[in-house]
This record gives sequence, C-alpha cells and structure tokens, in this order.
Amino acid sequence: MFKKLVFIGLTALISTAANAQSKYSAYELFHPLWNYGPVSPARSAAGVPGPGYWQNSADYKIAVSLDDVANKITGDVEITYKNNSPDKLPFLWLQLDQNSFNTQSRGGKTTPINGGRFGNLAFEGGYKIESVTIDGKPANFIVEDTRMQIRLAAPLAEKVGTAKIKIAYSFTSPENASDRMGIQKTKNGAIYTVAQWFPRVCVYDDIEGWNVLPYLGAGEFYLEYGNFEYSINAPASHIVVGSGELLNPTEVYTADQVKKWAAAANSETTVVIRSAAEVTDPSSRPAKDRLTWKFKCNNARDVAFASSKAFILDACRINLPSGKKSLAVSVYPVESDGKDAWARSSEYVKASIEHYSNWLYEYTYPVATNVAGVVSGMEYPGIIFCGYQDKTASLWGVTDHEFGHNWFPMIVGNNERKFAWMDEGFNTFINFYSTDAFNKGEYKNRKFDMHTIAKSMFRDNADPIMSIPDVIQTRNLGMEAYGKPGFGLRILREHILGADRFDYAFKNYINKWAFKHPTPMDFFRAMEDGAGEDLGWFWRAWFYELWRLDQSVKDVDYVEQDPAKGAVITIENLDKMAMPAVVEVELTSGEKERFTFPVEIWQRGATWTFRTSTKLPIKAVVIDPDHSFPDMDSKNNTWKPLSVRSR
Repeated sequence: MFKKLVFIGLTALISTAANAQSKYSAYELFHPLWNYGPVSPARSAAGVPGPGYWQNSADYKIAVSLDDVANKITGDVEITYKNNSPDKLPFLWLQLDQNSFNTQSRGGKTTPINGGRFGNLAFEGGYKIESVTIDGKPANFIVEDTRMQIRLAAPLAEKVGTAKIKIAYSFTSPENASDRMGIQKTKNGAIYTVAQWFPRVCVYDDIEGWNVLPYLGAGEFYLEYGNFEYSINAPASHIVVGSGELLNPTEVYTADQVKKWAAAANSETTVVIRSAAEVTDPSSRPAKDRLTWKFKCNNARDVAFASSKAFILDACRINLPSGKKSLAVSVYPVESDGKDAWARSSEYVKASIEHYSNWLYEYTYPVATNVAGVVSGMEYPGIIFCGYQDKTASLWGVTDHEFGHNWFPMIVGNNERKFAWMDEGFNTFINFYSTDAFNKGEYKNRKFDMHTIAKSMFRDNADPIMSIPDVIQTRNLGMEAYGKPGFGLRILREHILGADRFDYAFKNYINKWAFKHPTPMDFFRAMEDGAGEDLGWFWRAWFYELWRLDQSVKDVDYVEQDPAKGAVITIENLDKMAMPAVVEVELTSGEKERFTFPVEIWQRGATWTFRTSTKLPIKAVVIDPDHSFPDMDSKNNTWKPLSVRSR
C-alpha cells in the first residue's frame, strides 16, 4: 500500500511538472461564484421579466418641414410620456443626439484629427431649441451636450404619472453624421437620409434609473417604446419613405403610382413604381409645390425617413408566417440601378425578413424600406440606410445585416449605447444562417476556419466584448462588437448546445423580451434555463475576459508498446479558455475514428487521458480536426509518430 501511495504521489508530481507551462486553471474558469448580477421582482433568475417588471413609454407626434436648399429640418414634436415605474420622477431626461454634430460637443472634441467613421470635423450643427413646454406651460430645462433635463414643478407620480412635452426645434443636416444619417449628392438631386431628427426621451429603467450616457457616435441608442404619428412636408418633386405605414398614398403619388403600389403589395416579384426614365419626368410627381407625407409606426422605439427627387421606387410583397403580408420597398438613384445592384434590393429585403420571421419572431411592421444613400449601413425600425454604390453580394450582405437589426434591437430592445454586441453580435450570428438560406446551397453549411480567425480574434490589442462601445478602440469595434460575439454564438449553437436546444432557448428569450429591455445577464440566464446547461464558463471566457484557447495532443502511447492492444492518448488545454474536445485518430490503414468530449473534462485539470482500441499503428492524432474552435496554435493540434514526422 505504501509503495502504491508513493507511486501515485510521484505520478502527480510528474504530471504537475509536465503541466507547468499551462496557463489553464479549472478553478478560475468554472468558479461557482462567478457573478451573474442581482435578481429582483422585475427580473427573474430564469432570465425573463419577473412579476414586477415595468417600463415607461413615450408616444410621439411629430411634424417637420424639409428645406432642400438650406438642408434644414424645422418643426415640433409632442411627447406623451408615461411613468410606469414605482418611483416619483422630479425631472425628465431627453436625448438630443444632433448636438453631437458640432466641433464644440463631446463628440466633436473626442474626434481624432484625421476624423473617422463616428467623428465630426468642421461642422457646426445641432438643435436650435425654440421652445419647450410641459403640460402646456413653459418648462424649466437645461441642455448639457446631447442631453436635455426638464425640471418639473412637481414630481411625476409613480405608476400612473403622465407628462406632455412639446418642443419646437430646427437643425441643419450634416452631409455625414457619424455614418447614421446625412446627404448624398446625385446627378438628379440630393438624397436626404434623416435620423436622430427629434428630441427623444431617455430610458428610465430598473437597472440604472435614467440612462444618460452622452452620444459620441460609436454607441448607438437605447429608447423607450411607443406609438408614432409623424408628417414630413417636402418639395412635391420628392418621394419620401419612412418607418411604418404611409397613411396618404393617394395624396402624394400619381394615380399610376398608386395602382403600382397596390400591385406590388400582391406581387412575389419586384414591381417598379417609378422607373429610372421617370426620375427626370415632371409628370411622375403631382403638379404641386409641396406635399405632406403622413406616417404612423406603432410599438416602435424610433422612426427615420428619407427624401429625394432622385428616387427610383420599387416594391414587392413579404409573406409572414401568420398569413399577414408586409411590403418590401426600395428607393435609389439612377447611379445605383442595374440587375446586379439596387434593382435586386427589394428581393433582398423580402428574403431577409421572411427568413428571420420564420426562424425567430414575426416581423411587426407593415413596410420594410431600403434606402440608397451616403450611409454605409444603418438600421431604424422598418427602414434601413445602405451605401448607394453597393452591388450584388455586398448589397445582400448590408441589406440582410441592417434588417436583421429589426430583431435586435428593434424587437428585443437592448441597450445599444452600452452593449454593442447585443445588437451587432446577435445580428452577425443570425446573418450566417440567412445568407446560407438565401444562396440556396452555394454557401450552405459554410465552414469557417476558426484557427485562422483566432489569430485576429485573440490579437494582443483586443478589447473585452463587455466594454462600452465608445471605450472599444475604433480599430477593434468590428471584431469585438460583431465578429467575436457572432462566432461565439455560432460555436454555442453548433458545437456546445446543438441547434435544437439553442434555438428553443433563443426563441424563448426573444418572445419573453420582445419590446422590453433585457440586459446581458437576462440573456445568459435565459439561455441556460432554456437549454438546461450551466454556461458560466462560456460567458466568462468569451464575453468578459481576453482569454485564449490552445488545445493540443500531448502524448500517445500504445498499451504494452503493442498497437494491437490499443493506445492511450493524452490531450491538453494550454491556455485559460476551454472548449469541448473533438479528437480524430487515423490508423496506417486510413481508417479514422472520432472521440468527442464535453467541456467538463477540463474540470479535472489541464490534461485528459483516454483509451482507444487499435489493431494497427496510428498514423496521426488530431484535436479539433475541423477547425471548429478558435485554437491559437494549430501546430500542436497534431501528433504523428517519429517515423511519419521524419519523412
């Protein structure tokens, strides 16, 4: 017995010495006290809204006029704000995002000297506030950068308090406002893509109270839901499109266009409502000086619009799983026309929305509009802005991505200002599958070499995914907000949970949080409960830390040095992240066998040893043979005997 204990002790010491180079710690990765954050009556430990969940609401009535000579928007907004919270509110906060487009704003002063996508150089824009009233009386308010505080004479009552805010304002549109809105000049006129065009109420929630991060450009939006009625007065030569439903088509289109609009609503293929040839034909627009376009968009968090006399207009029907119909609409200039370009846009819109509606949650707006303009890609409820020079695969990709955002964050209303990955990462993830479906097999079950991707994913200057977007360095935003979370969710679906369990939990999360405000912790909990899996190790390693993955084949020994009696194989986890292990054993005959191990083998330590039955010598042992996991060092993934290695 003493000899046996000594042998076990020596074996442990040898094993410890052999593993000295490993950075891995099972105690760190699988720590049971890793923090998921608190729960409350508003948010269940199951990751769903609790019995005490509440959120405030804001309904908007907006009327503005577009001056296409001065590039100016002038009008007013009336906001009906309801306090459903358990707190009295002595003041209200509103977002004034246009104020960022000014060299003296925080956004302007934090713009590098060479500009950048989200920067502001040499433009002095922002809101001109003419008046602010609350419940019909002049309001006591201050403006601080991109926020307005209204100080109430008496607190807004909890649970039932309602305030009516009215603001008269104007602003001049920048040509490119942080790639969110702007003006594209074309040979037949300017295209105005207009967003962040009215003061909007900040979110007051059960997590932070008032959410008042300033708008700097990279972090997007966090908004309350409500109903919108809005009107755009524009030159009659313009066509205007916007979020939601156009209420007065017979007043703003010609009789011929009204007929084609109705035909498009029942057509599986694209119907051209205003052709390239008609763009320069005055008879393609009503013979008036100006027209007012009226829209409504219900249960939305925002609205946007576009206006131009240069628009070609086409549309087709979208079929939704409930039997309801929606309308795919595209507007673009003659520079964008062509069979390999924007002439296919409505087809792309239709395919994207039908795919996500059937897989995740039914699209909720009566119209889905794609606008060609100066913005390279930006999403708003029911409408997106894409680059007017996009073609073929590029146009499909940006259209599909931006309309994917109608699920995240338009339906599932997460906080984009703070967690970019909860819209961009989710969206990148679902885009993988819509692109496979659209290409009808050409990209079906695309294989991504995660070993190659790991090099950029785990680079030295990376930022954690769980960083505020404005803190993530601009060069890192593509990977940290889009790529890494998107690939992480794909790995979780395809290699950890499986499609059935993942999709069941994911769709339950979407249904429970539709038109509500989830946090990352709600998502983590909902996925664990729905899939029946403890995933704390995955969330921590992938989203919070900058840990890396490095799996290897450490050693192979034949039993009693005889291949006919089998072999003992040892694999190792060398870095701080862990994943399930797939090991392929190839014999000299060419026969192959695979072994799949759950992530829990790494709870036992940095190495795992298993036995395989062999009758012939082993030609090679490979861990992660399909490159499914982001392994940093492919060289140590393969073991070969010396006789093979020396050839």
